[in-house]
Amino acid sequence: MSDAVLRDEMARGLLARTRALLDEGDLDRGRLKRIEALLAELSAEAELWGETAFAEPSAEEKQNRFQIAQDAETGLTLYLNVMRPGKKIPPHNHTTWACVSAVVGSEINTIFKRLDDGSVEGRAQLEVADVIDLRPGTTISLLPDDIHSVEIRGDQVIRHLHFYGRPLETLSNRLTFDLAAGTCKVMDIGVKTKT
Repeated sequence: MSDAVLRDEMARGLLARTRALLDEGDLDRGRLKRIEALLAELSAEAELWGETAFAEPSAEEKQNRFQIAQDAETGLTLYLNVMRPGKKIPPHNHTTWACVSAVVGSEINTIFKRLDDGSVEGRAQLEVADVIDLRPGTTISLLPDDIHSVEIRGDQVIRHLHFYGRPLETLSNRLTFDLAAGTCKVMDIGVKTKT
């Protein structure tokens, strides 16, 4: 079986198994951890996510995002992010659940706790709650209102799978946060997704 066929089969399996988990009841951290474990199985197949099928970004762009699979009915969407050292994504939420699993390289995820109640539009106070070094064999999951930032350090291009409850391209109300200014605003999509 070719890598492309195996990759497609495994990605479709992830979507089907996730749909089944979500059909069991409301999403909570426990159910999200089970989805995270399914994604980890896929990311362990590092040979499926290499340079031949998924090119590194240019030095200027620093990130390529590839859509791997999508469930048209539910919106579940799997991406592969390929990022160069120096890439930083400021604190943000997703407005849907998200799971990330490392294939190759290290992605520093800083998790934030929001201190204010969100009642003043455009204002937000955050504090660091945790820092996670996402490396092969590790995963992270986030509920819709969880806030994190991403930084690629060192000298290695990273490849990580990102799995969302809805396509990133439809998330028009995500917020990005400016820690120094104590502000927040709607976040743009960032890099264009490749298919």
